[in-house]
Amino acid sequence: MELFWLMLVSAVMIVIQSLVFGRRSLTPVHYERKLSRNRCHAGEEVEMIEILENGRALPLPWLRLEAMLPIAFQFAGTTDTVISEGTVYQNHNSLFSLGRHTRIVRRHHMICRQRGSFRVDSALMTTGDLFGLARVSRPVQVRIQMMVYPAYVPVDHMPEAYRSWQGEVETRRWINEDPFLITGVREYRNGDPMNQVHWRATARTGQLQVFQHGYSADPEVMILLNIELSEQMWSIVTEPTVAEYAISCAATAAADLIGRGMKAGFGHNAIIPSENEADARIWPAYGSEQLTAILQSMAELQLRVRQPFPQFLRSLLVDEERQQLDILIITPHYSEAMRIEVEKLEQAGSRVSILPVPVWRN
Repeated sequence: MELFWLMLVSAVMIVIQSLVFGRRSLTPVHYERKLSRNRCHAGEEVEMIEILENGRALPLPWLRLEAMLPIAFQFAGTTDTVISEGTVYQNHNSLFSLGRHTRIVRRHHMICRQRGSFRVDSALMTTGDLFGLARVSRPVQVRIQMMVYPAYVPVDHMPEAYRSWQGEVETRRWINEDPFLITGVREYRNGDPMNQVHWRATARTGQLQVFQHGYSADPEVMILLNIELSEQMWSIVTEPTVAEYAISCAATAAADLIGRGMKAGFGHNAIIPSENEADARIWPAYGSEQLTAILQSMAELQLRVRQPFPQFLRSLLVDEERQQLDILIITPHYSEAMRIEVEKLEQAGSRVSILPVPVWRN
């Protein structure tokens, strides 16, 4: 009889605890995920912060947190999370035990190893009782977005033709700055007049900043990227390493030009999210906002051919007001069809330079 009552009491206790830790266990549990910054270059480190809080007066015996993250994020030093990697995404699975009114903050260091625009919308929380009789899950909206710009290429690793082109562009500028043309701010240098100090930028950065002036004869440089590895390629890029290097060269050229106070623009023949051909061209302009727009366009482009590059070059002749440009074509190959379109651009008044990208095999 005593055994019967013991079993009965145990069964009642098991049922009660399953009810206590059952349906509404996750209602007062709060989860938040955020990034230390949402923009970086490929190869840079970003901190991901997770906040998990149990707002109820009872503890949670166990809580499992699952999230699907892009494979582009490489986590370092994560020992309390099981990571299963696929070809596109990686599954993160963590197990917790939360006391009552407990708040846990976890910090993960991750390296953004691939260029792209990445989004994480939700995570899944699951909890239950001690004996597995009750289990409840709840999706949590996190909605974080990470824009990973292409990595810059050291000047020594740029194709040799870049340095000679760089010199040609620079020699076509006036020696004297135009005092009426302000393109941004830069750090103070010895000899700069004090009436050129930008006090607001100085207060914001903590270092003396002065206005950066443009030149009266600044060239308007349009950087054009061809992701076709050969004239026969028609869809998906078969050697992504080559294409990524070409994108990084384009990013380096844009940052270099804008950093020296010149106008730069960007265009390409790759697939883009908007599917609007006009969005594949950013016309030359000055300043950090222009560089951000160019880098974002580079981050979002996909390694698939939207149109043959000669056709893309032909589309530049449509806008007559934009025909007299300095054009830098970054391309893994140079076909006869491309040469014909380049000649048309030159006849219309543009200066065209070719920056060949070496094609190598993995």
